[in-house]
Amino acid sequence: MGLFNDRLKNSENKTQVPVWFMRQAGRYHSHYQNIKKDSDFMSMCKDPKMACEITMGPIRDFNFDAAILFSDLLFPLEQLGLGLTYNPGPILKFKLETLSDLKKCQITEPSQSYYKFQKQATELLRSELPKTKSLLGFVGAPWTLYTYAVEGSHAGNLTSSKKGFYDGRFKGFCEMLIPELLVEMSLQAQGGADAICLFDTAVGELTFVDFKEFILPVLRSVTSQFKKIHPDKKIVYYSKLTHLNYLQEIQDENIDVLGIDWRMSLPECLKTLGSDYMIQGNFDPSYLHYDWPILEKKLEQFWAPLKDSSLPLDKWIMGLGHGVLQQTPEVNVRKSVEFIHKNFVY
Repeated sequence: MGLFNDRLKNSENKTQVPVWFMRQAGRYHSHYQNIKKDSDFMSMCKDPKMACEITMGPIRDFNFDAAILFSDLLFPLEQLGLGLTYNPGPILKFKLETLSDLKKCQITEPSQSYYKFQKQATELLRSELPKTKSLLGFVGAPWTLYTYAVEGSHAGNLTSSKKGFYDGRFKGFCEMLIPELLVEMSLQAQGGADAICLFDTAVGELTFVDFKEFILPVLRSVTSQFKKIHPDKKIVYYSKLTHLNYLQEIQDENIDVLGIDWRMSLPECLKTLGSDYMIQGNFDPSYLHYDWPILEKKLEQFWAPLKDSSLPLDKWIMGLGHGVLQQTPEVNVRKSVEFIHKNFVY
């Protein structure tokens, strides 16, 4: 698909840099809001037809080069028996505050059955998406799911979660989670997703030493097991608030794309990591709130150090450093994608 290969050419036979935004189907979008008026978040995720329609909205309205499944990364916590409701944010029945809390976790139903709503949604999307558009599934990375299970969110210094490295909670949680995660990823892949994104929004709170010691072995276990089942599917790993040395340390041949946030130098990442991975990112989502003349200037500034350079632009996917923010003006999303398609060419 065009996100990874067979990229589109413009009228001058130059190659366009493809673009998609994390959370491109979400609260800022009137299409989403119109559907939500008669529904609720959990239903919107678990009804395959509704999830498909929400996912397709930004493709029709803004012409992104990839669709990302509308869902939520916390569903494995519900499957593990922690309960999950939204009011409006996620609420669990209990948290993993001590090692004994792991004993409360119980699988609610067979995994193939529980996650089938995601497979059905990806099947619908694959049949509706133009062949030139890529389809992305996604799951939460183990550490980020663990922090939600311990803290109820991924905000703050995550001290209790970090203590879990040594009291058995992290190891015990991952032993339960990884089989679930692999089923979830596999069903999305079977449904037609070209790639699965592993979102690790909490991992930047860890030191480099802890990232290397505790996170990478678990991450490599997930990616290697998934690739044994689906060798032709791509894996995208996004980590927020990490630094370049963290990404250099990953050294995982099963990861195809590294997503980076706006604090990193994109040219430096492409130069340093472009021979081993594709790079996704990393425009500041807040810029989309600016008046268009300022936003247009920001896009020009963003592109300036990349064009006419020796950087491997064929290894770059344009995106945000995180998700589209609530109340982002739709017109800015539309104009940005148009600007990128027109000007980000090589």
